[in-house]
Amino acid sequence: MRSRKALLGLAMATGVAATSLSISTAAVPAPQPGTLARYDITGTYVSGLSSGGFLANQLHVAYSSVFQGAGIFSAGAYDCAQNSVNTAQFACMDTFQARRTPAQLEELTRSRAAQGTVDPPQNLSGDPVWLFHGTADQTVAPAVNDDLATYYRDFGARVAYHNTSAAGHAWVSPIGPNSCGSTSSPYVNNCGTADPVKEMLTHLFGQAGPAAPAPSGKLVQFDQSGYVPGGNAAAVSMGREGFAYVPRACETGPCKLMVTLHGCYQYYGLVGNALMDKAYLNEYADTNNMIVLYPQATTMTGNPRGCWDWWGYQSAQYALKSGPQMTAIVNMVKAMTNGQTTTPPTTPAPDCVTASNYAHTTAGRAYVLYGQTYALGSNQALGLWNTFTSSSIRQTSPNYWVKC
Repeated sequence: MRSRKALLGLAMATGVAATSLSISTAAVPAPQPGTLARYDITGTYVSGLSSGGFLANQLHVAYSSVFQGAGIFSAGAYDCAQNSVNTAQFACMDTFQARRTPAQLEELTRSRAAQGTVDPPQNLSGDPVWLFHGTADQTVAPAVNDDLATYYRDFGARVAYHNTSAAGHAWVSPIGPNSCGSTSSPYVNNCGTADPVKEMLTHLFGQAGPAAPAPSGKLVQFDQSGYVPGGNAAAVSMGREGFAYVPRACETGPCKLMVTLHGCYQYYGLVGNALMDKAYLNEYADTNNMIVLYPQATTMTGNPRGCWDWWGYQSAQYALKSGPQMTAIVNMVKAMTNGQTTTPPTTPAPDCVTASNYAHTTAGRAYVLYGQTYALGSNQALGLWNTFTSSSIRQTSPNYWVKC
């Protein structure tokens, strides 16, 4: 999260004025080892920053039958990266390269829904979506965040977009340890009397009561491996520990569930409980009947910053219902809502096709290069493919092919 030129994979205001705030400075409770229990969950929502914001959007889109809304700090539209680290870095964070338009990504979503690999996008219509992008954010370009707003609006979501804050690339909270314009660890900023967390919760839930002066619930620490396909969290770049903040009222009565996803360089193994402690969610959880689930990513080859997978470093299925990290998080949600976990059928990655570029052209396979699709027969395609150099590509939807 240091600059748009470094790969960090990562999230009009609703008008909620913060005229008076009862600010908590109490620490999050010490974690208690345990398991994810079943609760009376009345609605499930997802929020996240940066890579966690991208994953929050992926979860909301792929599992729109599970999540009723999303709050996203500094991220882009669904599968902007197209399984390419270069596209992620230079088109979906910075804008040096062309990227898929919201309309193209909407068509991709519909195509995947028709194949059953994501839920029908009609489910997004009417869902509350709260977006945030700070004017001092040098990590994700404003235009990329704008695309996310357009994507959601085109599917009929009720979007509130806060893009006037002087914040850097961070989660913004009234108890954040960093200055408003900062982009530095632990990526939780304080912008004075502003309370974007209340804005987000008010938009998602319709109303949000005042935050508690101090958290009074419990923080459950659980083993994430039990929810990961294959049973090995590290194999999918997830940490062993996951956490859930449970208010006392939620142990016996109905509550909402908020899944909150950290950004790069913000996972528990690096910054400890910094996000859980300073995000200002637990204080609102106590007074608004809300459980907060904090899944954790970690590092692996191809992911040295502990980002969530939004560009395909771990699996080519990262943005589908069968994506390993997506499946793991939804399994956690299901354990808390109905006491069960299920693994969706694995959708095998499309086979790679290796041939000369000329053969790809004559066979009618379009090819995506640097975020741009060149259709068969276009001048760009003829210039690109008029060579016998071989390439390996695979199909990601009826109209798109990408490098293997």
